[in-house]
Amino acid sequence: MSSRATDSGRRAGSIPVFIEAGSRRVFASALDWPGWARSAKTEELALEALADYLPRYARIVDRVRLEPPDGELVVVERHPRVAKNADFGSLGEIASSEREPLTADVGLQLAKLLAASWVAFEETVAGAPAQLRKGPRGGGRDTDQIVAHVTGAEVTYARKMGLQRDKTAGSEADATARLREQIVGALQAPDELVTPEKGWPPRYAARRMAWHVLDHRWEIEDKSGPG
Repeated sequence: MSSRATDSGRRAGSIPVFIEAGSRRVFASALDWPGWARSAKTEELALEALADYLPRYARIVDRVRLEPPDGELVVVERHPRVAKNADFGSLGEIASSEREPLTADVGLQLAKLLAASWVAFEETVAGAPAQLRKGPRGGGRDTDQIVAHVTGAEVTYARKMGLQRDKTAGSEADATARLREQIVGALQAPDELVTPEKGWPPRYAARRMAWHVLDHRWEIEDKSGPG
């Protein structure tokens, strides 16, 4: 796959990319592939990082038996203003295409990729040491702290979609599992999902959640061994 990106509309054989740029950091996200998003100091470097991470992301795609992304990275949209979240290391802007109605078949694919990201994260956590190698990324958190951060954030993310956590769940693990089931179900039945005002449309929600869990999965992988 080429790491070179051009400006264009969506076209066959290309991988549509959304750019959100802060004043110090730029994110590039593959719009059709939730979780495949990377950042760097410039747009060019962010696109290079996105291409470099394809082998790692392809392992997620393999889990749901889809063909991995193949084609030229094509910037189809840039957020027109400063993306403040980008400077804090996070996605935060909604692409115009993500406000389009979500069909059930696309929702199913997004749900499968998000679910596969969660499974991959849990597998990585199970094999990781309790204490991770320290470094600037992640503020020096250890494995359990990253898990708590990821699952805690998903409560907010689900609420942004219009979903509420099941408060009757007995344990934290049960509550997390049930919430994830709700999220997957909502993506698979998008006509029944009511997005709150100023909430997240389901396409964006899937992209944001999958990026968050995979970014921390890769952080744990990178910090599990010696420097």
